[in-house]
Amino acid sequence: MSGRDVPSTSESVLGSSREGCPIPGFCFGRGPVAVSLLGGCHADEPVGPRLLRRLAGYLAELDAEDPMLTRYQWWIIPHINPDGGARNAAWQDSDANAYDLGRYLAGKVRELPGDDIEFGFPRGDADPGARPENRAAYDWWRTCDRPFVLHASLHSMGFAAGPFFLIDRAWEDRCEELKASCRDRARALGYVLHDVERHGEKGFFRFQRGFASRPDSRRMAAHFEALGDTATASRFRPSSMETLRSFGHDTLTLVSEMPLFILPGVGETPGPPDPVAERWKRRLEEWRSELSAGAAPAAVSRAARQEGLVPMPVRDQMALQWTFIAAGLRQIGDPMA
Repeated sequence: MSGRDVPSTSESVLGSSREGCPIPGFCFGRGPVAVSLLGGCHADEPVGPRLLRRLAGYLAELDAEDPMLTRYQWWIIPHINPDGGARNAAWQDSDANAYDLGRYLAGKVRELPGDDIEFGFPRGDADPGARPENRAAYDWWRTCDRPFVLHASLHSMGFAAGPFFLIDRAWEDRCEELKASCRDRARALGYVLHDVERHGEKGFFRFQRGFASRPDSRRMAAHFEALGDTATASRFRPSSMETLRSFGHDTLTLVSEMPLFILPGVGETPGPPDPVAERWKRRLEEWRSELSAGAAPAAVSRAARQEGLVPMPVRDQMALQWTFIAAGLRQIGDPMA
């Protein structure tokens, strides 16, 4: 996919962040059904916003009669969390082919549970407590006059064995073609799929290697209730996926989870506990301690490469995110048929 920066005439400002940064959104096409794409909910996950900016540029250049614009109406929020993006700018080079582990460990900043934009959407029109970023997206989506058939929230994992694809549990038995497309593309690029068995914790139910259900706000809250943290539990609101489905349509909701860094051997035992994952977790903590004690990020990055921990190229992450979206659209079927 090629694309240029989106011209300002195709951009809407949906609202402002807590710190006053504008939140841009883009709407393209006149198809009978809508597709929602969202990036940046977690600001330490930069690849989704990069793909969506590129996609918006691509769509802006299409002829008005292109099938992508006549079959669908695209509602795209490339980065809903500009404040968090600014706090992570020290390691998120906008043109990086891959991210540097030492700089990532030294500079990554992430909102705490309960202040999470992905789980911060209004509980309804009259919910005054939602973050302004969430309210802006919610109010914009509510202006759509056609059904949302697909919503994808593009996320990353810091560390994993490989790509991981989360699918709305209501669609589990209707997505075999989607699963096959993502599995085949990942293998063609040389990746093994991530695997974990969490038995429904936070809403994660394993389907098969590489595929699980997406998280759920009620189960997220229940997790913190079980830990005795009722204050955090009470702050969870619906996710973007739950929000789009609450509008009354059988929306296929997807969450991509592309690792920024590949952990060799993880997932061979689909824990927890996964003994290989636990060893890597301890090693990462050692590197964080070294950085806190004054070690150079470059030295940590060299040590990680020597031990087999490698960054996943941004190009591959974006290719698999787009594969996931495109496969979801094929799974839904042609809206013009």
